[in-house]
Formats: sequence, C-alpha cells, structure tokens
Amino acid sequence: MTTGKESQQGHGGKEGGGTVRPWLRPDLSLEQRVEALLSEMTLTEKVGQTHQIANVDASLNHDLLSSGGLGSALTASGATAGNERDEGVRVSAINAAQRVAVRESRLGIPVLFGRDVIHGHRTVFPIPLGLAAAWDEDLVCRTARLAAAEATQDGVAWTFAPMLDISEEPRWGRVAESLGEAPVLAGRLGAAMVRGFQGDTPGESHTIAACAKHFVGYGLVGGGRDYETVQVGENTLRNCHLRPFRAAVEAGCATVMAAFTDVDGVPMHAHRHLLREVLKGEWGFDGVVVADWDGVGQLVNQGVAADLRDAAAQAIAAGVDIDMVSGAYAAHLAELVEAGLVPLDLVDDAARRVIRLKIRQRLFEHPYVASTTNAPGPRTESRVLAREAAAASFVLLSNNPTRSISTRDGTHKGPQEGTQGGAQKGPQYAGILPLAAKPGRVLVTGPFAQEGEALLGTWTLDGRAEDVASPAAALRARLLDGAIIDDGRFNDRTLHLVREADTTIALVGEHPSRSGEANSVTDLGLPAGQLEVLRAISALGKPLVVVVFTGRPLDLGEVLDLADAVLVAWHPGVEAGPALIETLFGDRSPGGRLPMTFPRSGGHLPSSTLARPTGRPVSPADDRVSGRYLDTLAVPRLPFGSGLTYTTFGYGTLRLSAREMPLHGGSLQASVEVTNTGSRPGREVVQLYLRDLVADVTRPLLELADWVSLVLDPGVTGTATFAITPAQLAYYDRTMTLRSDPGEAVITVGPDASSSVTARITVTG
Repeated sequence: MTTGKESQQGHGGKEGGGTVRPWLRPDLSLEQRVEALLSEMTLTEKVGQTHQIANVDASLNHDLLSSGGLGSALTASGATAGNERDEGVRVSAINAAQRVAVRESRLGIPVLFGRDVIHGHRTVFPIPLGLAAAWDEDLVCRTARLAAAEATQDGVAWTFAPMLDISEEPRWGRVAESLGEAPVLAGRLGAAMVRGFQGDTPGESHTIAACAKHFVGYGLVGGGRDYETVQVGENTLRNCHLRPFRAAVEAGCATVMAAFTDVDGVPMHAHRHLLREVLKGEWGFDGVVVADWDGVGQLVNQGVAADLRDAAAQAIAAGVDIDMVSGAYAAHLAELVEAGLVPLDLVDDAARRVIRLKIRQRLFEHPYVASTTNAPGPRTESRVLAREAAAASFVLLSNNPTRSISTRDGTHKGPQEGTQGGAQKGPQYAGILPLAAKPGRVLVTGPFAQEGEALLGTWTLDGRAEDVASPAAALRARLLDGAIIDDGRFNDRTLHLVREADTTIALVGEHPSRSGEANSVTDLGLPAGQLEVLRAISALGKPLVVVVFTGRPLDLGEVLDLADAVLVAWHPGVEAGPALIETLFGDRSPGGRLPMTFPRSGGHLPSSTLARPTGRPVSPADDRVSGRYLDTLAVPRLPFGSGLTYTTFGYGTLRLSAREMPLHGGSLQASVEVTNTGSRPGREVVQLYLRDLVADVTRPLLELADWVSLVLDPGVTGTATFAITPAQLAYYDRTMTLRSDPGEAVITVGPDASSSVTARITVTG
C-alpha cells in the first residue's frame, strides 16, 4: 500500500521513552520483527489477528479496531460477490478504519484489506480461462501487475486469486475462474499471476498479496454442482490437483485459501493432513491459510462440528489461520486456549503468519491509502494491454466454408482459393476469415452486439459497463455506413437484415450470470433460442461468422456445422469490441488455444487430457466400434490445445538428441521443425506431451509437459526445442513418495492433444 500524507507511526509508533518499537525497526530481520511483536501481544490480541469481517466501518466497528480485535477485512457484497455488484471500495472508509487501528489500539497493528481482484480491477481483462487460452506467462504476469497497481490506489492490499482448481467439469460455473485443465499450464500461469500481483520483492510498491485457491480438489465437485462433496484419493491429488498450488507456493504466493468442499469425507477447513502437514509442513509454506467465506462456520452444516466452538477448535488445529466472517475464532478461540482444549502454540502460529504477511507487505510503514479518490477508469496504456490480452485469448475453432453461399444479387459462390487453418500443404480453400478490407455490408447481430457489462465476465467487482468498447461501436468505427447493427431481439427482423448484408457476424453465448460461483448448468449447449436463430440464419446461405462469448467449454457441434467460421471469445473485458473486430478483419491473427477440452456433449463428461489407461484400452481409431458409447463417438470434437489461425503449419520429424536418458542427472532434447506453409504470418503453439508407459500407479495417457510459441512469417521454418528431464516424468507412488522410474516413455509433440508426432525414449537406471 503506498504512503499517504498521514503519520505512518500513529499511536503505536513509539514506546514511552521515545524508542521505536522493535517490530517497526527496518534494521531488524523479518523474523526478529515478527517475534518482537508477538511477544508483546495478549492472547486476545493474537486471536484478533485471526479474525476477519466484511466491509469494516470505523464507527460501527470502533471498539473492535481499537482493542486490536480485528486482523483483516474484505470488501465484498456478500458470500457470492462475483454475482453481485456493490458500491466498490471506499478509500475514506479504509483510512478511517486504519486510523483507529494504528492510533488507538495498544500495539498499533494495521488492518489488512482484501478484495477479489480476479482478472483486473478498473481495467478488466479476459476471464482467467480466456487468459489461459493465450498460453502466455508474460501476458498473464503483466495483466496481474496492472490490476495490482490499480487496486492499490483503492487501498486493496490482498486479492483472492489465482484460482488453481483443476477441473474437467465444464458444467461447474467456476471453470471461468480457472487456468485450464492441465496442471502444468495452470501451474505456470498461476505462478506468473502471483509474480504479477506481488512483484519481484515482498512489499514492492503498487503490489498486492496473492492467494492461491481453493485448496484443494474443489474442481472435482460431483456432477459439476458447486459446493458438492469430492471423492478423490491422495494419490490423484498429489499427481494432479496439488501441483499448481505447489507451483504458486514456490513462486512465493503469500496466502492460500481452503476449499469449501470435503475431500473424501473430511472438509478442507478441518483437514489437518493436507493443510498443516502437507502445505505447511512438507512444502514449508510460511504464509497465511485463510478460510473461504464462512468456511469455518460451515463445518457445522457439513456435520463434523457440533457448533461454532467445535468448528473453531477443528479449524485452528487443521491450520486455518484466518477465519473469514464466521466469527468462530473471535468468539471461542481464547476460551478454548484457556480451557486447555486448543494449544496456545496453534494460535501463536496463526498470529505469527498474519503478522509476517503484514510486515512483508510493509503495512506498518504504509497503512494508509495515498489517494483520496478511487482509481480512475482504464487509461490509454491500460486499454492497450487489455486489447492485446483479449485478442490473444480468442480461439479460432473453424474457418473452412463448405456451404454454397448466396450473394446479394442471388448468385452462388463456392469456397475461394487461398489458405485455411490446418497443417496440410498445396492448393487449399480460403476460410471466410479474415474478412476483406472492403467487405460490403456487414451485419453484427445478437445480444452482445451493443453490450458492455456482459462482456466483462464473472468476478469483475470494479469494472464498469460504460468503460467497455462494444462490438457494434468498433464495427461502426471501421465500416461507417457499411455496418448494420442488430440486437437480435426480434428474430424475424434479424433475418431481413441477414438478407441485406453481405456477411453476418452472429454474437452468441452465455451471459456472465451463467458462469462463476453457484452457477452450474446441466446443458452445455447455447442458451435457449440461440441455436434456433443460427439455424435460420444459416439456412439463408449467406456468409456466417459465429462468435461465442462464454465462461466455460460448450457443446458447439451443430454450431460448427452451421457456420463458415467459429471463434470462441470467452468474456474478453473492456476492449472486447476493438479486439474482436481487429481480429475478424485480420489486423491481428487469432493465436489462442483451448485450455480445456470442449466435449461433444454433457453426457461425455468427464472428457479431458487427464484420462488414465484402463484394463481394456480403446484407441481413437477404434472409437466407432468399441462400444464405449453406442449412440455417439467418445473422442472430443475440440481437443485440448486446439485452435487455428490465418495460416497453416507443417510439422517435420521429431528429432531426439539421444534415445536414452539417465535417471539421475540426465536430460535430452526433443526438437521439431515447424514451417509456415500459408501466406500470412502466424503463431503456432507447439505442445509437448509425455507418457510413462509403466509405473507404480496409473499415469495419464497424454500429459502436457511444456509448450513453445513460434511466430513465423510465410515460408519460414522455425524449430521448437524442448529440454526433457526425469523430473518431468516424476510422480507420487502408492506410498505417496515422489519418484522417477527407469523404463520406456513416449514423447509426443504437436499442435494439440490429438494431432502429433511421437517417439520413444528409455530412461536408464
């Protein structure tokens, strides 16, 4: 938090003789300062550091603040704040509360203020799942850094992001907040987000503390139903779901949030083994574990605690350091310690971690907000980054017209010469995209055409609808009178406009209220009525581009058949319109790749790259006759990692520096030449997958291990090179011991999880 004009020491700055209190001395080490303050605290004051409330008010909560009874506060509209608007952060309220805490409390400990800054603050970027589609760590880091800089202007010192839940369940609305289904992708992007929020050094100016959530297994909720129970063993947790959290911790993530769910019968807010023994003990995490909203209190609802007193005892024993809003710690912890039911050491450990975080964030030096007004709307340079991020998130799913299309004069044209997405060489047919510089009359239709707020996505607490550049405005700016705008309210009117236009861009998909927390669905198709309109438009035989705004993977099978091109745009943020129009007209080339598998239907779930071998394996070639499904194919139509651009790429032979790799200290290089075989520059995301053929436990059939982005001009060949080590094949065995084995492994390199070149290596003991 940046320094304001007010006194930074306040009432608690100096002791009676004028000596600076030791926890305020910068010449002492972090731990010396922590222990100096902890040694001065009463039991009540220690418990106070574990207590968090929402929307603190200096008048209403004066006694709590002046007694040192409040450690942190969050600003939120309620338990599902991502679905509800509030009045925003009030800088004056934060400073007023800090004045009481710093000047009037005995020890002058400032309050830590948190807020959900999930994918931007005033400048809203694509939803996290959209950011993940860019497969770009640097981009993710830069968006988080800008979000932190804006949030600090409002006094926010702590955010509850990144969300690192691994899920192959798109019915679950919270996949919108995730960074994809692959542990390596989510882990690397999550670590990048942590670095962006927190900066290079603790307490760096204009940075905020990050929070890895939800620890752990929340993405496995049964049936995609939010808050549902989770059935999973520790081996699966260690080999998949814990991995991105480990990456965040290794990146220095300041805090971790416990998940709402139980894991195989033990609620995470009472899970001593995973929180205290694994996270804090085995991993050496010295940060703060915070409860989710009323997570401690919900132990009563989950049937493992008799009352709040019992819940407080179980949660502190498990390793939950901050009780978010339930009040269980404030009401019962001190009494439980005095009764000998909770060891004082547990409360000391929790308070110590909170104090350590506050010192690292330099809250004692800078407790007040420097500005007197809230952060302004998106600046020009912020919009430049927002547009870059939005365009990078777009995934082109198809661009290959096979329908005969009608022109305005009634004649018919077949596909045109040129290039399309794909990897083949030689004469090819042009996709409808990019649109021509002079495309004639272009119709933009659908509920998102003139929208603002709906393009921001879920969990955008401080974004404003008026800041969003809409698709309609961007198209008008480009084509002037050649732009036809239709909100799609009257389908019969829409069809008249389709007949008048040379090209139709149909904007379909989900409103953000259909994604995010507590917004699960059973049907992965488009919302009611949209597919029927697309059928009617397509039947007119005119060129049709479909843009899908969504917070989750959808069943787009029929949409792909109806349209000449389909682009997934997620919920792209404040620069949605300009980024979209620039991409459709070829100023930018789509370079995104799917961070989650798009299943054929809800009946195919789970469908992902997390699959492991069964006793009766079925290859994709056997799909039609295997009986895996009687009524449809089992393989996804849109596999993980897939996406097209406005050119084509050809892959050469996979080359290895060696066929054998020593188990201890060994490594080898795998490389493949990739050639841009089309007529435009383009970005190819070359993906590396590994498979351990024989292990102590079943291992994934195809697991993402790395990726390389190549940006190539037409006719240019580049080389994607990967360094492979035994550590990338390491896994936890039946005894939960991390190991790598000698034996055979398969290396797969390609543009997605279904198209690839492979080679075998041997790991020698």
